[in-house]
Amino acid sequence: MVPLLLGLLAAAAALGVLTGVRMYRAETRLPADLSLALEMGASRARTHEQAIDRLGMRFAPAVLRLMGPKLMEKKRRKIDQAGNPGGLTLDRYAARRAVYGLFGAVMGLVGLAAGSLLFTALTLAFGWIAADLALNQAIRDRKRVIERTLPDFLDVLAVVVSAGLGFRQALERVAERYEGPWADELRITLRQMDMGVSRREAFTQLRKRNASEQVDQFVTALQQGEELGAPIADTLVQIATDMRRTDAQNARRKAAKTVPKATITTIAFLLPGTLILIVATFILGSDTDFGSILDG
Repeated sequence: MVPLLLGLLAAAAALGVLTGVRMYRAETRLPADLSLALEMGASRARTHEQAIDRLGMRFAPAVLRLMGPKLMEKKRRKIDQAGNPGGLTLDRYAARRAVYGLFGAVMGLVGLAAGSLLFTALTLAFGWIAADLALNQAIRDRKRVIERTLPDFLDVLAVVVSAGLGFRQALERVAERYEGPWADELRITLRQMDMGVSRREAFTQLRKRNASEQVDQFVTALQQGEELGAPIADTLVQIATDMRRTDAQNARRKAAKTVPKATITTIAFLLPGTLILIVATFILGSDTDFGSILDG
C-alpha cells in the first residue's frame, strides 16, 4: 500500500512540475533565436513533435551548454545526414532531449517509489536515448532511399551528358526531374557552386552530409575521373554498374543471415509448440481418465 501511495504522490508531483513549466512558458516570451528555431519547419513537424518542441525549447540552451562544442558539432552533422526531418534543428533536438530527459527522470522516481528497479532503469534509458533513436532512424531511412535512387539517377545523368550537355547543366536538368532526399542534396550542391564553391569542394561536402558508401563511391569516382580526364559519361555508367553489383552482394548477405535467424525462431518457438500440440492430441485421444489415476 505504501509503495502505491508513494507512486501516486510522485506522479502528482510530476504533473505539478509540468503544469508549472507550462504556465511559466505561457507568461514568458522566448528569445528571438529560440523563437525562430521553434518556427522553422513547424509546418513539416507532426503535432506531437511541435508540442514537445514548445515544451522544451526554454531548456534548449542549458542542454546545449551541457553537450559542449564537440558534441554539438557531432549532432549537427547527424541532423544534416538525417535531412533535417520535420524541420529539425540543433535547438529543436536539444528541446526534445530536455523533454525526454525530464520525462525519464520523473518516471524513474515513480519506479523507485513503487520499488521497481527494472522500470526505473528502462525509463531513465528512454529519457537518455529517445531523441537519438529517432534521429538515427531518420538517418537510416534517408540513406536507404538515397542508395535506392542513386544508380538510376546516374544512368539518366550519363544519357544526358552523352547527349552533349555539360556536366553541370546535365546535373541541374536531371535533378529537376527527381524528388526526394537525393534531389535535395544535389540542389544544395548546385547552390553552393552558384555561390562560388568549387565543384570538388561542393561534392566533398555532399559526401560529408551523407553517411552512405554509395555516395562516397560516387564522389570519389567522380573526382578521380576528373583528375585523370576520363569521359564523364563512361565514369557515371561504371559507377552505376558497381553500385548495382554492391546492392546485389548486400542482398545476398542479408538473405544468408536470414536463414539462421529463421531456423533459430523455428527451433525456439514453433518446434516446442508443435510437440506440445502432438502430445496433447495423443493424451486427449487416448480417453484416459486422469481423475481415476489421481484418486488411485
